[in-house]
Amino acid sequence: MANFAKSNVPQFSVDVYQNEYLPEEGREVDAVVTVTATGGGTVGSAVTAPHLYSPGQGPSAAVVLMVDCSGSMDYPPTKMRNARDATAAAIDALRDGVRFAVVGGTHVAREVFPGGGALAVADAGTREQAKQALRKLTAGGGTAIGTWLRLADRLLAPADVAIRHGILLTDGRNEHESPQDLRAALDACAGRFTCDARGVGTDWEVKEVTAVASALLGSADIVADPAGLAADFTRMMETVMGKEVADVSLRLWTPVGTTVRFVKQVAPTVEDLTRRRTEAGPRAGDYPLGSWGDESRDYHLCVEVPPAGIGQEMLAARLSLVVPQPDGSVQNLGAQGLVRAVWTDDLVASTSINPQVAHYTGQAELSQVIQEGLDLRKVGDIDGATAKLGRAVQLASASGNADTAKLLAKVVDVVDAATGTVRLKAKVEEADEMTLETRSTKTVRVKK
Repeated sequence: MANFAKSNVPQFSVDVYQNEYLPEEGREVDAVVTVTATGGGTVGSAVTAPHLYSPGQGPSAAVVLMVDCSGSMDYPPTKMRNARDATAAAIDALRDGVRFAVVGGTHVAREVFPGGGALAVADAGTREQAKQALRKLTAGGGTAIGTWLRLADRLLAPADVAIRHGILLTDGRNEHESPQDLRAALDACAGRFTCDARGVGTDWEVKEVTAVASALLGSADIVADPAGLAADFTRMMETVMGKEVADVSLRLWTPVGTTVRFVKQVAPTVEDLTRRRTEAGPRAGDYPLGSWGDESRDYHLCVEVPPAGIGQEMLAARLSLVVPQPDGSVQNLGAQGLVRAVWTDDLVASTSINPQVAHYTGQAELSQVIQEGLDLRKVGDIDGATAKLGRAVQLASASGNADTAKLLAKVVDVVDAATGTVRLKAKVEEADEMTLETRSTKTVRVKK
């Protein structure tokens, strides 16, 4: 594996898109904020954070791979074999110097490699030893995902690294611990490491897998055919290896009398961050954005300002990006954005909806109506499901979300996409329905 020699983290930028004009006495201000990180490791990056790096390496990282070894992984036997192969492929994608471990998950969590409560350091030797340990994995037992996550946390916590990440694979429902136990484990691990979650086959619970990814700021997806696991795991690990800054937060300051209605990630997926706010001084709060490499994401925020008269204006919010430092302070990443409110009697100006805001409002609704429609379909409410999924087809068509439109077409017969006229299919493959539900939060970027 090649060593990455980098000395700087990416340069961050913040762009704000909004219609700042409000009618007299208007109070609600919306803005879409694009956060972009570019040029990691290049000379002249705006931010230098030496503590993030190991000598001669890229950003220091630690990864724990959690592999479902419950009894259902043996049905069919190819599933366990594909899981072993996929984990081996992910291990091959580890950069030299990265700390790593493998956990076997059943109704208990077991250290598969290296053992002893430690992490191994990736090199040719340890990668081969880990793959040999994988060959001994067999299926048997139940499923208790919370115990896997807690073991991953214990392994990752002592590591003196910038990026802490988990990859979790399951094929079944979390039947050997209560929903409360899983929720408690997610709450305990949130903010301590990020985690991607994958469901293989069709016997797992979508809401459990997506809850893991949501709480731990990772991705969730279905791999309906176990043969596709190796390619998916390789892509996941390559993405992790590209992360350069951990624990980025969006710091939002608002003036006296202003209320934050919501803060949502809206691209590449919809994720509501509103309740994840941590206070950061007078009238300021931090919203977690997870780990970053060279990439761009969009966020939709809405604030309620005090009403004012025609001709008045105010700063409704100030945005900045921060990362924690070892001494407990935070480092400002040098990117800032301003959200303004201006009161006008120009009816055209005050009623115009910013295109970015309109687009992502539709994308958030698209995600919501898909989930609501599928839930109604499961309980036999045909009329309700048809109405919701018809609206989803209409929104996907209008916004150019072709991938979601294709997934919807496997669940409904589309009569007229523009009006959302659809019929529920009499028979739907379980994998198709689960794929639509799992990927319902994926959005398309607005054309700026």
